[in-house]
Amino acid sequence: MKCIYCGCHDSKVIDSRQNEEGTTIRRRRECERCGRRFTTYETIEYTPKMVIKRDGSRQMFDIEKVRRGIMKAIEKRAVPMSEVEKLTSEIQRQVMSSLDQEISSKYIGELVMEGLKKIDEVAYVRYASVHRQFKDINTLLSEIEELVKLKNTLQNNDKV
Repeated sequence: MKCIYCGCHDSKVIDSRQNEEGTTIRRRRECERCGRRFTTYETIEYTPKMVIKRDGSRQMFDIEKVRRGIMKAIEKRAVPMSEVEKLTSEIQRQVMSSLDQEISSKYIGELVMEGLKKIDEVAYVRYASVHRQFKDINTLLSEIEELVKLKNTLQNNDKV
Protein backbone atom coordinates (compact mmCIF):
# COMPACT_ATOMS: atom_id res chain seq x y z
CA MET A 1 0.00 0.00 0.00
CA LYS A 2 1.43 3.37 -1.02
CA CYS A 3 2.36 5.66 1.89
CA ILE A 4 0.30 8.86 1.87
CA TYR A 5 3.28 10.82 3.25
CA CYS A 6 6.31 9.77 1.22
CA GLY A 7 4.85 7.68 -1.62
CA CYS A 8 6.79 4.52 -0.74
CA HIS A 9 5.03 1.31 -1.81
CA ASP A 10 6.30 -0.71 1.15
CA SER A 11 4.28 -0.70 4.37
CA LYS A 12 3.46 -3.22 7.03
CA VAL A 13 0.14 -3.84 8.77
CA ILE A 14 0.44 -3.27 12.51
CA ASP A 15 -3.24 -3.68 13.47
CA SER A 16 -6.43 -5.00 11.81
CA ARG A 17 -10.01 -4.74 13.07
CA GLN A 18 -13.39 -5.58 11.57
CA ASN A 19 -16.41 -3.33 11.94
CA GLU A 20 -19.42 -4.75 13.82
CA GLU A 21 -21.16 -5.99 10.67
CA GLY A 22 -18.00 -7.64 9.36
CA THR A 23 -18.20 -5.75 6.06
CA THR A 24 -15.11 -3.57 6.48
CA ILE A 25 -11.61 -4.16 7.83
CA ARG A 26 -9.68 -1.19 9.24
CA ARG A 27 -5.92 -1.57 8.95
CA ARG A 28 -3.27 0.56 10.66
CA ARG A 29 -0.13 0.58 8.54
CA GLU A 30 3.41 1.78 9.04
CA CYS A 31 5.56 2.96 6.16
CA GLU A 32 8.82 1.01 5.81
CA ARG A 33 10.69 4.12 4.62
CA CYS A 34 9.48 7.08 6.72
CA GLY A 35 7.96 5.17 9.66
CA ARG A 36 4.74 7.22 9.68
CA ARG A 37 1.43 5.51 10.27
CA PHE A 38 -1.79 5.70 8.27
CA THR A 39 -5.13 3.91 8.11
CA THR A 40 -6.67 2.01 5.21
CA TYR A 41 -10.05 0.32 4.87
CA GLU A 42 -10.79 -2.88 3.02
CA THR A 43 -14.37 -3.39 1.87
CA ILE A 44 -16.26 -5.90 -0.21
CA GLU A 45 -16.48 -5.00 -3.88
CA TYR A 46 -20.05 -5.33 -5.08
CA THR A 47 -21.41 -5.65 -8.59
CA PRO A 48 -22.91 -2.25 -9.40
CA LYS A 49 -26.67 -2.01 -9.04
CA MET A 50 -28.81 0.40 -11.01
CA VAL A 51 -31.76 2.16 -9.41
CA ILE A 52 -34.79 2.78 -11.60
CA LYS A 53 -36.30 6.10 -10.57
CA ARG A 54 -40.00 7.02 -10.76
CA ASP A 55 -39.47 8.86 -14.03
CA GLY A 56 -37.81 5.79 -15.59
CA SER A 57 -34.28 7.18 -15.44
CA ARG A 58 -31.50 5.02 -14.04
CA GLN A 59 -28.60 5.80 -11.75
CA MET A 60 -26.07 3.82 -9.76
CA PHE A 61 -27.15 2.71 -6.29
CA ASP A 62 -25.57 4.99 -3.71
CA ILE A 63 -25.95 4.08 -0.03
CA GLU A 64 -24.91 7.62 0.92
CA LYS A 65 -28.03 8.94 -0.80
CA VAL A 66 -30.12 6.53 1.27
CA ARG A 67 -28.28 7.60 4.44
CA ARG A 68 -28.97 11.28 3.69
CA GLY A 69 -32.69 10.55 3.33
CA ILE A 70 -32.71 8.73 6.65
CA MET A 71 -30.77 11.56 8.30
CA LYS A 72 -33.37 14.09 7.11
CA ALA A 73 -36.17 11.91 8.48
CA ILE A 74 -34.55 11.59 11.93
CA GLU A 75 -33.53 15.24 12.18
CA LYS A 76 -34.19 16.57 15.70
CA ARG A 77 -35.21 13.09 16.89
CA ALA A 78 -33.45 11.05 19.59
CA VAL A 79 -32.24 8.33 17.23
CA PRO A 80 -28.72 6.99 17.89
CA MET A 81 -26.34 6.99 14.93
CA SER A 82 -25.71 3.31 15.59
CA GLU A 83 -29.34 2.65 14.58
CA VAL A 84 -28.87 4.64 11.38
CA GLU A 85 -25.71 2.66 10.59
CA LYS A 86 -27.46 -0.66 11.25
CA LEU A 87 -30.35 0.33 9.02
CA THR A 88 -28.17 1.55 6.15
CA SER A 89 -26.01 -1.58 6.38
CA GLU A 90 -29.10 -3.79 6.26
CA ILE A 91 -30.51 -1.91 3.26
CA GLN A 92 -27.19 -2.13 1.45
CA ARG A 93 -26.98 -5.86 2.20
CA GLN A 94 -30.49 -6.47 0.86
CA VAL A 95 -29.93 -4.42 -2.28
CA MET A 96 -26.55 -5.94 -3.04
CA SER A 97 -27.67 -9.50 -2.36
CA SER A 98 -30.51 -9.15 -4.85
CA LEU A 99 -30.00 -11.13 -8.02
CA ASP A 100 -31.47 -8.27 -10.04
CA GLN A 101 -29.05 -5.73 -11.53
CA GLU A 102 -31.79 -3.09 -11.52
CA ILE A 103 -33.82 -2.19 -8.45
CA SER A 104 -36.68 0.27 -8.22
CA SER A 105 -36.40 3.33 -6.01
CA LYS A 106 -39.83 2.33 -4.68
CA TYR A 107 -38.37 -0.94 -3.33
CA ILE A 108 -35.49 0.90 -1.65
CA GLY A 109 -37.92 3.40 -0.15
CA GLU A 110 -40.03 0.57 1.24
CA LEU A 111 -36.92 -0.93 2.88
CA VAL A 112 -36.14 2.44 4.47
CA MET A 113 -39.72 2.88 5.72
CA GLU A 114 -39.80 -0.65 7.14
CA GLY A 115 -36.63 0.08 9.09
CA LEU A 116 -37.68 3.55 10.24
CA LYS A 117 -41.01 2.18 11.46
CA LYS A 118 -39.06 0.05 13.97
CA ILE A 119 -36.69 2.86 14.97
CA ASP A 120 -38.84 5.99 15.24
CA GLU A 121 -42.47 6.51 14.23
CA VAL A 122 -42.13 10.24 13.58
CA ALA A 123 -39.13 9.66 11.31
CA TYR A 124 -41.15 6.96 9.54
CA VAL A 125 -44.05 9.37 8.87
CA ARG A 126 -41.65 12.08 7.70
CA TYR A 127 -39.95 9.73 5.25
CA ALA A 128 -43.22 8.16 4.10
CA SER A 129 -44.76 11.56 3.39
CA VAL A 130 -41.98 12.29 0.90
CA HIS A 131 -41.55 8.78 -0.50
CA ARG A 132 -45.24 8.08 -0.98
CA GLN A 133 -45.91 11.64 -2.10
CA PHE A 134 -49.00 12.19 0.01
CA LYS A 135 -51.41 14.31 -1.99
CA ASP A 136 -53.44 15.64 0.94
CA ILE A 137 -53.90 15.50 4.71
CA ASN A 138 -56.35 12.56 4.48
CA THR A 139 -53.71 10.33 2.90
CA LEU A 140 -51.27 11.28 5.65
CA LEU A 141 -53.92 10.69 8.30
CA SER A 142 -54.73 7.22 6.97
CA GLU A 143 -51.01 6.32 7.04
CA ILE A 144 -50.79 7.44 10.68
CA GLU A 145 -53.93 5.46 11.55
CA GLU A 146 -52.37 2.33 10.02
CA LEU A 147 -49.24 2.92 12.08
CA VAL A 148 -51.30 3.30 15.28
CA LYS A 149 -53.22 0.07 14.50
CA LEU A 150 -49.95 -1.79 13.95
CA LYS A 151 -48.47 -0.43 17.17
CA ASN A 152 -51.59 -1.40 19.16
CA THR A 153 -51.54 -4.90 17.65
CA LEU A 154 -47.88 -5.33 18.58
CA GLN A 155 -48.48 -4.07 22.12
CA ASN A 156 -51.45 -6.43 22.57
CA ASN A 157 -49.35 -9.36 21.34
CA ASP A 158 -46.61 -8.46 23.83
CA LYS A 159 -49.11 -8.56 26.70
CA VAL A 160 -50.22 -12.09 25.81
